[in-house]
Amino acid sequence: MSLVTVGTVAFDTIETPYGKAERCIGGAATYISLAASYFTKDINLVSVVGDDFPDAELKYLKKRGVNLEGLDIKEGEKSFFWAGRYHDNMNQRDTISTELNVLADFNPKLPTSYRDAKYLMLGNLTPAIQMKVIKQMKKQPKLIVMDTMNFWMDIAMPELKKVIKKVDVLTINDEEARQLSGEYSLVTAAKKIQKMGPRFLIIKKGEHGALLFEGEKMFYAPAMPLAKVFDPTGAGDTFAGGFIGYIAQTGKINFENMKRAVIYGSAMASFCVEEFSIARLKTLKKSEINKRVKEFSKLVKFDI
Repeated sequence: MSLVTVGTVAFDTIETPYGKAERCIGGAATYISLAASYFTKDINLVSVVGDDFPDAELKYLKKRGVNLEGLDIKEGEKSFFWAGRYHDNMNQRDTISTELNVLADFNPKLPTSYRDAKYLMLGNLTPAIQMKVIKQMKKQPKLIVMDTMNFWMDIAMPELKKVIKKVDVLTINDEEARQLSGEYSLVTAAKKIQKMGPRFLIIKKGEHGALLFEGEKMFYAPAMPLAKVFDPTGAGDTFAGGFIGYIAQTGKINFENMKRAVIYGSAMASFCVEEFSIARLKTLKKSEINKRVKEFSKLVKFDI
């Protein structure tokens, strides 16, 4: 089942209590595509980089089954760069530097072969760019999943709501759900947000797991308790990649399958944080994913 992923392909410099990684590989589309590649091999990436982005990393993405026809490589320009430092509790971070570079005038153009994809994953970008991508699809995808953040709620709320109206699944964190809805209770917030358009809503709560909503139905997925979290960067995007990858693999759009997809997404995110950048996603085996999904099942299994 064909999947289009839209987002950044970038460089990150990350500092955590466990060390520092200089100019490592990052970007929402990178994490999403790599995570999804463990479930489906028909992945079509849309992004932009400068000619400073390593050719070896692009070859690796291709090796994982990621089609790069929609990746715009700008000659003589630099790739998007972000630098951040995490606090001791890893739930908070400070942005040290953001250099938009090629992203400043990114105008996504979907190749013809992308435009009839069944699944569309909109990574965290400006609502205007997300809308441009939706409008380039020939027909309505079977499922559109969208990620966004509080920054766009601060500066582009009207445009953001127009995009939200067109998607099937919205993924945001708990703070963003409260800001978007104006409600503190996440259950009340979920009801308000679903009225904005999306059939399904996923509210991510970091180390406290994730909530899935559809109408009156609700599902809670825990996060895997880990001894050490080396680098939380990209965990949300890896979750999204595992989620949409599993949906694309199974082809089922219903609440029960969404629950399983949330668990697979959570499992992928739990691997991502074990090492800096995409290092853990590069060494991951399918058997490890299946084992961890079983561990998730044990976390919540009980008899009444």
